[in-house]
Amino acid sequence: MKRVQFNSRFLPYLFLLPQLAIIAIFFYWPSVQAIQSSFYIEDPFGFGSSFVGLSNYSDVLSASQYARIARFTVFFSIIVTVLVLSLGLLLALKADAVIRGQSTYKTLLIVVYAIAPPVAGLIGLMFFDQHIGPFVTFVSWFGWDMKIGINYFDTAFAMVLIAVWNQIPYNFIFFLSGLQGIPNSIREAATMDCKSGTRRFWTVTLPLLAPTAFFLLIINMTYSLFDTFGVVDVMVKDSAANNPITLVYKVYLDGFRGNDLGSSSAQSVILMVIVLVLTLIQFRFIERRVHYG
Repeated sequence: MKRVQFNSRFLPYLFLLPQLAIIAIFFYWPSVQAIQSSFYIEDPFGFGSSFVGLSNYSDVLSASQYARIARFTVFFSIIVTVLVLSLGLLLALKADAVIRGQSTYKTLLIVVYAIAPPVAGLIGLMFFDQHIGPFVTFVSWFGWDMKIGINYFDTAFAMVLIAVWNQIPYNFIFFLSGLQGIPNSIREAATMDCKSGTRRFWTVTLPLLAPTAFFLLIINMTYSLFDTFGVVDVMVKDSAANNPITLVYKVYLDGFRGNDLGSSSAQSVILMVIVLVLTLIQFRFIERRVHYG
């Protein structure tokens, strides 16, 4: 393989400089500011701040409300991640087998990805509206009086459904690309060796898709923790206290609505540490089972 040669030793760093500057400005600098603010109680009007050490962290971790929100966030993240991975893979398998109308089928599945999470939340809010929502009318035929924004379980159910619906196309695109990257020779050999389609999937197809699935696992966990903010915000905007919310939305409520910047910063640092630990665990244990061909 021919290696790229640069006339100057500083030229590669010059190419990296714009990206490094963006990361420094929009990630490292805010992170340092959040860590610093987490040790202070700041005046809501910005006139001063008092150093309190780890008091913000102890107050957050000892609060029963924070523990309840953390439990819901864990439940929400696991359910959303499992469902989008499963449904994205299922739809990709079906699309890969379609012969006629393949382009139309793929387009209809992918187009949802163009919808931003806040817009998806707004569409979902209309879909689950108490008066005109078609899903509410449908479930009422089975005796389910769904009340979004009032009933905790009903609101959580709607959040999960909308978050999954919005993220499925992303998983579908990657899984379909992975399936189409499997050589025909391997598929033909697997068909000759095993007539059972289910067994071929578990022994041949899924192991070959393991790198794609591992990548999507990390992306989906990050999505469920952070990118669903828009969905949660639209669903519980005026009555967050009586509805399920995630940890990232709690950071927003305390920091931007409650003007408690110290507690909000402490929560953001805790959330950052949680995500870092989860990512390290995934790379440490799950990636061992992933084989890159």
